[in-house]
Amino acid sequence: MPDVRLASPQGRWILLTTVLGSSMALLDSTVVNVALPRIGRDLDADMAALQWTVNAYMVTLAGLILLGGALGDRFGRRKVFVVGVVWFAVASLLCGIAPNEQVLIAARALQGVGGALLTPGSLALIQASFHPDDRGRAVGLWSGFGGIGAAVGPFVGGWLVDGPGWRWVFLLNVPLALLCVPVALRHVPESGDQRAHGRFDVLGAVLGAVALALVTYALIEAGEGGAVAAVSAVAGVAAAVAFVVVERRRAEPMMPPDIFASRQFTAVNLVTLCVYAALGGFFFLAALQLQVVVGYSALAAGTALLPTTVLMLLLSARSGELADRIGPRVPLTVGPLLCAAGMLLMLRVGPGASYPADVLPALVVLGLGMVTLVAPLTATVLGSVDVARAGLASGINNAAARAAGLVAVAALPLLAGMGEEAYRTPGAFDAAFGKAMGWCAGALVVGALVAVAVVRRPPAGCKRPECLRHGGVAAPPLEGESVRKRLP
Repeated sequence: MPDVRLASPQGRWILLTTVLGSSMALLDSTVVNVALPRIGRDLDADMAALQWTVNAYMVTLAGLILLGGALGDRFGRRKVFVVGVVWFAVASLLCGIAPNEQVLIAARALQGVGGALLTPGSLALIQASFHPDDRGRAVGLWSGFGGIGAAVGPFVGGWLVDGPGWRWVFLLNVPLALLCVPVALRHVPESGDQRAHGRFDVLGAVLGAVALALVTYALIEAGEGGAVAAVSAVAGVAAAVAFVVVERRRAEPMMPPDIFASRQFTAVNLVTLCVYAALGGFFFLAALQLQVVVGYSALAAGTALLPTTVLMLLLSARSGELADRIGPRVPLTVGPLLCAAGMLLMLRVGPGASYPADVLPALVVLGLGMVTLVAPLTATVLGSVDVARAGLASGINNAAARAAGLVAVAALPLLAGMGEEAYRTPGAFDAAFGKAMGWCAGALVVGALVAVAVVRRPPAGCKRPECLRHGGVAAPPLEGESVRKRLP
């Protein structure tokens, strides 16, 4: 049984290590969007390159995150976590010195591999190290500090872009890793899962990542037409079919198909796909809209987006408590509708927009919608499967959210009619942004309809979320396998 106490020096070192590691990946998912206009100008990149700057990271992260958790269970969570941190830092260094868009995109894909190794390990190390009496408080501190990091990330990213330059958005990860790795090796105990055995589903992970990459490529290139986009689309669908076939035949698949026998689990993941497709598209385009059309600096744009994260950090725990009392159906219906209203309010954000009158109200409504839905969504995912599979269910839900976001970033410019040079032309980008917000709002309405039609209250005694405070906007929080029972 783990016996490290939170008040001990070792306990504080463990907490610092996990916060530093998770913050590297969490910061990267929020600050890069703010840097995109400057990256485009400095590297003379078109809109497709900016899409790939975001999506290359998301493809490998979403495709490999389940495998990353399994590797930690088998070979040691600390070992895989440290490898992930080092990998992420080296890839970040490559991003920071990239001479052109091709090298940057390749380095971003490598970053996603590192993120898939370190992200599942952060919470797992806490669960495996701390005494059960201290675990809940340790998780609360970890998620709280992570939320603070997510909140200040766009501010710090904007300051770096306007000051030393966009390359420091990536180079910042190197000193964080240099601090994190020696602390982890010295103070964090090694742990693993003795039940982990059998072969890894490497083929499933590769097929999943390849399917995502090909479909993403087809969507990004579809605006240009031609045979390459069509062939990529067909190959992507074929890879997705092969993934399903492989997972059905494997003795220990990465994503067991029978987990979707739960109607509730399937429905909540459909809601997740709709919600995080809209959110992924929104945060990608909103950072561009504020800079290209409204004329904000990178710092101002990053700071402008803070209300959503701050609201989630402050109110998500209370939202979870409310959902416990009234059930998840109402929050998972009302939350997406509030988010849709916030995105429609963004239609007022154009040339000469006022932050207090135009931008802030939209972000507050959007943030309240996210507060309303994220905690109940996580709780419903965990409550829709057996306790023994709660960690797997959370990983699938997290991967689904990231996959939805990357597909949205690929598809929205196509659906909205953005050309390759759209971000260089304020008028054209503004018109396309309005269309994109309509598509995002529509996806959220579909998510709300799925929730009201299918989602029901989970059975009593099911697993409850440990991450009660969450500030990330790219995906729901990952949850581990240990059970934390709340007081009634």
